[in-house]
Formats: sequence, structure tokens, C-alpha cells
Amino acid sequence: CAWSIERPPGDTAGCTFCHTSSEERCSTCHQRHQFDPKVARRSEQCKTCHWGKDHRDWEAYDISIHGTVYQVNKWDPTQFDLTKKLADADYVGPTCQYCHMRGGHHNVQRLSTVYTSMGMPNADRGAPLWKEKRDTWASVCDDCHSPRFARENLQAMDEACKDAGLKYTETFKVAEN
Repeated sequence: CAWSIERPPGDTAGCTFCHTSSEERCSTCHQRHQFDPKVARRSEQCKTCHWGKDHRDWEAYDISIHGTVYQVNKWDPTQFDLTKKLADADYVGPTCQYCHMRGGHHNVQRLSTVYTSMGMPNADRGAPLWKEKRDTWASVCDDCHSPRFARENLQAMDEACKDAGLKYTETFKVAEN
């Protein structure tokens, strides 16, 4: 896959375990024996796969301002009424699902950031697909923030990814030597 070309084999060895057909099964996000949408609307459902060495998404969300607001208020139904459909929800802060499944749409990748993983810091951010996805993602942020806020934060995250990618590469060179 294009997203794994520059990554060391150890980073991608387990990818096929999840990235074969799990995205197509309802039980990836919903519990098998208690198909309750309010359970699937909790950010912790995403943590099942999106945490750890190869998917640091949960950790990034959890320590962000959005994740902190969620952790502090998640049991208060006046702040996070998870019985409401995402299209009708008025959360005090976004859950993973609120942004990635905007309006209750199940295609999570439709509203994903085009982020590079460690080892892919030099992706062409000017490519048409990149720009289209970034503009779409910024429009999600615009639901609560100004367009300038979204653009500036995405740019800052790009720079952080680039810096981290360089450090990642340096680390492997040091270990190699």
C-alpha cells in the first residue's frame, strides 16, 4: 500500500489483521450481541483499533482539548446525549464519530485527514487529492471553528508531522549505526 512504502516492515506487519475486511463488518464498531448505537457513538469504540504504535489516533485525541472535554463530560447526558443521532447531537465537544461520521454517515474515511504516518513526512501536500481532502476536513472544523483556525491548525500539524518524520528517520539511522 502507498501509505506503508517508507515504513519499516515491523510497523506494517499487523496491518492486514484489521485492514482486510473488518471495516466492512458492523461488529467492528457495534457490539455483536447488543447492537446499540449509543455504544458505537462513544470515542472508546475507535480505540479498539486506533491506538498504539501503528495507530496513535486515540492517544492524540485523548490528550487534545477535544478528548479532554470528552473525558471530563462523557457521563453527563446533558453534555453528551449519545442516544441522539449524530446529525441531531449537540455535544459540548466532538467525539471521533461526531467529526469522522458527520451526520451519521458510515464511511469514516470520507472525512479523514490525509495525514502522513511516521516515515511519510514528505507527502505532496499540494496534490489535488490532498487539497480536496484537506478542504473537506477543514469544512468539518468549520462547524465549530473559524475557517482560519482550521487552516492554521492543519498547517501546524503538517509541520509537526514533518519534524517528527525527520526525527523518526534520524532515530533509525542512529540505531543502524
